[in-house]
This record gives sequence, C-alpha cells and structure tokens, in this order.
Amino acid sequence: MRIVFSRKGFDSSSGGAPSPVFPDGRTVSLPIPTRSARPGTQYRDVRWNGGTLGPLVQQLTRNRVTGRDGCHLDPDINAATLPRLAGWRPAFGQVGAAQSHLRGQGVGPGDLFLFFGWFRRVENDGTGGWRDVRDAPSVHRLFGWLQIGDVVVVGQDTAAARRDRPWLAAHPHLNGASWPANNTVYIATRRLTIDGTSIGPEGAGLFRGSGCGLPLTAPDATRRSRWRLPGWMLPDGGPPRLSYHGDPRRWRRDGRWVLLDTVARGQEFVLDTAGLPVATNWLRSLFRGEC
Repeated sequence: MRIVFSRKGFDSSSGGAPSPVFPDGRTVSLPIPTRSARPGTQYRDVRWNGGTLGPLVQQLTRNRVTGRDGCHLDPDINAATLPRLAGWRPAFGQVGAAQSHLRGQGVGPGDLFLFFGWFRRVENDGTGGWRDVRDAPSVHRLFGWLQIGDVVVVGQDTAAARRDRPWLAAHPHLNGASWPANNTVYIATRRLTIDGTSIGPEGAGLFRGSGCGLPLTAPDATRRSRWRLPGWMLPDGGPPRLSYHGDPRRWRRDGRWVLLDTVARGQEFVLDTAGLPVATNWLRSLFRGEC
C-alpha cells in the first residue's frame, strides 16, 4: 500500500486563512475558492453544522471570501455536504504536475490518501460568530481520508464523464472547459481495507474529534512545516521513503519519532509502505484515535 499525504483546503494563497479547530476539537477543512467566472457550488450551498459554510468563511476571512463565492469542493468525501444522486461515491480530483507525480509513483487502487491542511484554533467572537484565537499556533493536521477503488482519467471531455457517471456530475473536475489532458478523479472504495482486512470505516470520510494522531506539526514547532512522524517512516540505514523528501538533511531522529522539515507548497507526498508491516499497525491506531 502507498500512503499519500495530500495537502488540501485553505492556504496562504487560496483563501488566505487557516481552517478552524473548534473548542471541542472538531474541525472543518475549508475548500479553496474557485476562480471560475461561472462558479458551480458556492460556500452558501455547502451544508455544515445545521447551516452552511457561507457565514463561517466570511467570518474567518474578514469578508475577503463570502458565501456567494464559488468553492472547489475537492476532496468531496462527506455525503452530508450537498444533495446527492443515487449511487454517489466520495471522490478526489488531481491534475498537472501533482497528478503526474501520483502516476509516476504508481498510485492506484488500494492506496490511501490522507488529507491534511492548515488549521488554527478558533473561539466564539461574542456575537455568535467565530474568530482565530490570538497567538494560537498554525499547524498542519490530518482531516480526512480516501482509499482508492477506481481511477478515472477524465481528461478534457468532462461532458462524456458526466454522461457516463451522472452521480459524479457535480464534482468540480467534471465541470468547466479548461482541464488538462491528465485531469483524473480517484473514486473511493466502499470499505477501508488494509492488508485484505476491513478495519471498519467507510472507504472515505472525515476524522472525528481531536485524535492524538491527527496533528502533523511537531509540538512546540516554530513553523507548521516541521512535522513529527512515527520513527519507522525513516528506515535505519536506508534512504527516506517519502517522495520529495529524499534529502536526509530534512530528517532528524527524536526518540521514537522523526522530525521532518517538509518542502514548501508540495501537494502530494507518497510513502511506499511495502515491507513495512508496522505501517498497518499505525493506520489501525490512527483510525481508532490512538497515539
């Protein structure tokens, strides 16, 4: 199995603010704004917490993004966010250099995306809205997953893909007229299966609560790009297995952990776990909310 650490949601250039971590530990990854002149899904369309994401993005961006702005809802892994057609499956799209990297790394059915993004704690602003907690650290943390069941090369002919898979027609990578030839959509499995055994959750979804395995940024790190990862991710006497991170100077042992200075602005970091049964145990612990 390959594990893909996949960066998604608001960042400094797309959205301009971190996604929120609420006082009870819940999170929501804010999808990036779309630059399309004819946006499809808008923030006010995306259901969240009994309402929509519209007011939340407006509060956290101080009106730079509003509920009427279009959003690129991808990965689309939560059935409750929009009305769905019969047969809908969670899906994630990728294009360009990032998709070329995934293909070059051999990512395909059975492999697992772990989605992460930029987050910060928020608090009630006293008027029923939300604001960032002053001086709270910015961190990278995991928020969702998708195990690949099928890979669909949509290409530029999105109309054909919508016709063939009407339940997927609302996905952003099946809309618009400017997608490159390697426009690709990854569709989730029905169940999450590791080493031939179902471990319980659906093939895609959102992590709940504040499980101790979800933060990636090291405790007390001065920058969110410094991660603390399980020590097995850096083999003793061997090169690092994580794509884009082959420089051993980026890695440092820290007891049973390793510290990693991640590359700037990377989207898809692929970890080949072949020959590493400890990876299976780590994934089981992650989905159980254990350390």
